[in-house]
Amino acid sequence: MSLQQAMEICPAVAILRSASAARYTDVTDVLVDAGIRAVEFTFTAPDVADAIRSYAARKPTEVALGAGTVLTPEQAREAVDAGATYLISPAVCLDVIEEANRLGVPVLPGAATPTEILTAWRAGAAMVKVFPASALGGPAYLKAIRGPLPDIPLVPTGGVDVDNAGAYLRAGAVAVGVGSPLVADACDPGGDLDALAQRARTLVAGVGGTRKASPAGRA
Repeated sequence: MSLQQAMEICPAVAILRSASAARYTDVTDVLVDAGIRAVEFTFTAPDVADAIRSYAARKPTEVALGAGTVLTPEQAREAVDAGATYLISPAVCLDVIEEANRLGVPVLPGAATPTEILTAWRAGAAMVKVFPASALGGPAYLKAIRGPLPDIPLVPTGGVDVDNAGAYLRAGAVAVGVGSPLVADACDPGGDLDALAQRARTLVAGVGGTRKASPAGRA
């Protein structure tokens, strides 16, 4: 399943970030069971490529698996070789955007200002990750950005949680990225997967039927 297709079913990307990716498969299984369809394994875990490869080999067809915190073309290639089908970065890394386009996978660079957002889009981003969304002003900031830049699909990330995700969608986001407020301790040894399942179900319910725009990024 492509990222766009996943977002059309559930407009939320679950972000897995921890010191180790050992539990990423177990955590992803819980998220998928709850209705999440797009999951991001971040490069802050040193074993993330192995985790991507392992999950990609058994991934359900209705799930889009991506790599996050991609900062270099080398990481982009490593992620795609392992089975990632989209890339996400916290910044406008033009070399990563170029490499993603060469590899034929969607890339979502992180951007904060209108200039950064437009630069990322013109460089070939599939969508733009507005980061850190809560620190920039939350849904009100996103709505303001959408005024002069209505045709750029935005995915606010950073401070988005299970309670406010719907507000970002109503402000014009095509999807939201949700990390620690959703995952919490689930990726840690002994982390509470039952609590994760409840939060994930709450998030899925909160983003259902609130989106005004469909994902329209570049494929």
